[in-house]
Amino acid sequence: QVRLVESGGGSVQAGGSLTLSCAVSEHIGSHTCMTWFRQVPGKAREGLAGLYTAAGTTYYADSVKGRFTISRDHDKNTLHLQMNNLKPEDTAMYYCASPRFCGSLTTEYTDWGQGTQVTVSA
Repeated sequence: QVRLVESGGGSVQAGGSLTLSCAVSEHIGSHTCMTWFRQVPGKAREGLAGLYTAAGTTYYADSVKGRFTISRDHDKNTLHLQMNNLKPEDTAMYYCASPRFCGSLTTEYTDWGQGTQVTVSA
């Protein structure tokens, strides 16, 4: 079973930036795609971005399109999420995940990490 470890969260002011990283315990290319989602306590998970690991093709939720960028580093087996122009409503726990189906941000996830907290103040 793959192990995913997120890092890079923190507290920033609105308009700031953060880059999240996810260390993958096996070759990232063994996954057809990888995703990031976030969750606020008491609310449903929100799929944010997905990436096909071979071609690098990406897809995003409307709420983060143009502000967030998902990428991967094959050599380091790492997934990244660059987040710019952060807003208070982006405050959540962020997780990288292996989705059950690629191309959908509402799919179930088969594996995910422990998460990293992002807090954006106004």
